[in-house]
Amino acid sequence: MPSEPVNLLVGSSSVFGVGTTRDEATLPSRLWSQHAPSRPWLNFGGRSHNSTQELLLFLLYRHLLPPVEEIVIVSGFNNLSLARLPADVQGDHGAFFLCNEYFEKIAELRKPPKKSGGPFRRQPPAPAAADAHTTDPAQQIAHATELTVRHLGSWQLLARALGARLSYVLQPMAPWVRAEPAPEEARLFDELDELFSFTEMFGDVIAPQVGRAYAAALEAGCEKEGVRFLDLNVVLAGDADPDEWIFVDRCHFTDAGHDKVARLLAEHLDLH
Repeated sequence: MPSEPVNLLVGSSSVFGVGTTRDEATLPSRLWSQHAPSRPWLNFGGRSHNSTQELLLFLLYRHLLPPVEEIVIVSGFNNLSLARLPADVQGDHGAFFLCNEYFEKIAELRKPPKKSGGPFRRQPPAPAAADAHTTDPAQQIAHATELTVRHLGSWQLLARALGARLSYVLQPMAPWVRAEPAPEEARLFDELDELFSFTEMFGDVIAPQVGRAYAAALEAGCEKEGVRFLDLNVVLAGDADPDEWIFVDRCHFTDAGHDKVARLLAEHLDLH
């Protein structure tokens, strides 16, 4: 195991690198190679992870790490979007992507084996009712913030034990950054909406006012836990030109977008 200290970038698919054309363009790679090169940056991102899974990923692989100096978490949207799912799939640690399918399969396995023929033939479980979803943004913000701040309390304990500095960054979302996308982004968003309507699925949480309210709630929670907070939406909005192509979809960046975000992280979190 290397003995020299490292830095960790933690999060979900944006940190993992969705949207890039190569590994060298990911956020940890841009930090290490260009914008904060004093220590190696390790990628602790996982696709579709919520804050529970982000914490677990670190705990499961902490034994492989050398000393850690910086832990930067770039996250937030997954907890907010998953907060709209019904209470019966939230459990103690929040819902996760594809949890409905998971719980349906578990329910099937728990049923006794079906008898051949007869009236007691096993039926597939009924899907959750659509009206069981939480569509009130205020409730979603409250639930997502509580879960995130709870896990940040654990992160802070771990960071202090490691002698590391901890920062939490609310990830940029295209509708939270600017009202009108760049021309290339608009064309991509329209094409993607023909396959999967992001607005129809997440329209209740991607409104700019929801992003601002969520950022304010997270900032208050971070202050309570003694964690540095940065709303990267505000920072990116002030840095990007109106026609600058940053996003490949509403959550993930182009190569140039990854480089810009890495630079802004380094500048505003005083990373070296």
